[in-house]
Amino acid sequence: MPYPTRTARAVRLLSLLLCATTLTTACPLPAHAFANHLQSSSARSSLTANVDASHAQSSSYTSRLALYHSIEALTGVPWYRLAAIDQYERTLTVAHPRDRKHAERIIGIFITGPVWSGLMNPDSEDQNPRSIELFSGLGQDGSGDGIADRNNDKDLLFSIASYLGKYGNNEDEFGIAVWEYYHNSRAVQRVQQFAKLYRTYGKLDLVSQAFPLPLGSIYSYRSTWGSRRSWGGYRIHEGTDLFAGYGVPVRSTCYGVVEMKGWNPFGGWRIGIRDLNNRYHYYAHLSGFDKTVHNGDIVTPGQTVGWVGSSGYGKPGTQGKFPPHLHYGIYRDNGWADWSFDPYPLLRQWEQTERKALKTGKTKGTSS
Repeated sequence: MPYPTRTARAVRLLSLLLCATTLTTACPLPAHAFANHLQSSSARSSLTANVDASHAQSSSYTSRLALYHSIEALTGVPWYRLAAIDQYERTLTVAHPRDRKHAERIIGIFITGPVWSGLMNPDSEDQNPRSIELFSGLGQDGSGDGIADRNNDKDLLFSIASYLGKYGNNEDEFGIAVWEYYHNSRAVQRVQQFAKLYRTYGKLDLVSQAFPLPLGSIYSYRSTWGSRRSWGGYRIHEGTDLFAGYGVPVRSTCYGVVEMKGWNPFGGWRIGIRDLNNRYHYYAHLSGFDKTVHNGDIVTPGQTVGWVGSSGYGKPGTQGKFPPHLHYGIYRDNGWADWSFDPYPLLRQWEQTERKALKTGKTKGTSS
């Protein structure tokens, strides 16, 4: 190629590069534009997912409630007792997922093959109502198809309702029936607590939550679960400490039943509340209780149950051995004992969601 031609092409290429550089410098694409677009898309996707999940949960509640009412009409066992049994069974599955695997269905009740078909039945997967009855199995046909299927929602619930109905319909007889089924006093207490909540509110959607301190108060907290404690013997710290001034209201974080109220040498004046997820919410070191709240009472998210203090580490009335704060702990019942887990992630979630709800004018609490 002749030298002048190469030179001319090089000059034109250099000119184009200079123009491109000038345009880019004069009108640069904002660095955050693409990131903002991604964040906006992510937020929209998250919102859509939350709405879909909310609708699915609402639909599930509707289906379950309709089934409870239909079995109540057949057996006379109140729907809220059936709901309580079903919910308790769900909490057991959460605690023991490997031992309680079952097909996807509306009802959470789990019954083993031998119990369903009869302990002496040679066929533990028997679905014939007549042979199941012959071997004193629990399974019955509630759907009317001539089959007693332990993975059929109507069959399951009808079988449980029929079992409960044999003992009678008053509160004491219901307690005896639950005891005979589980042979566990904790199970009797939980099922009766759940039934009380469902009967009081007449609905299943009782999952709202609230932060344990008013968001307008001055407080601070960080994750302290598992830290070392020595008073009364070395142990781990089973909760999160929320530091606040004396007298700041302490609020229930959930719909629940007051299970414990009084003095504890470690926790001082403390109160414990059981929710429908079979979680025990523990509030300690209080300066006092709300006088309208008693053992066995139902509480709601955001309801004042006491006030921040510094009680504990001694005889009843001991105060001031540490700065005022709320010790908040949360425990899950596995059917035989309560075990502690870190409440910090839940506290952060409830705090953030409640702040958002306040900004939008919705103050009914948050769900988890």
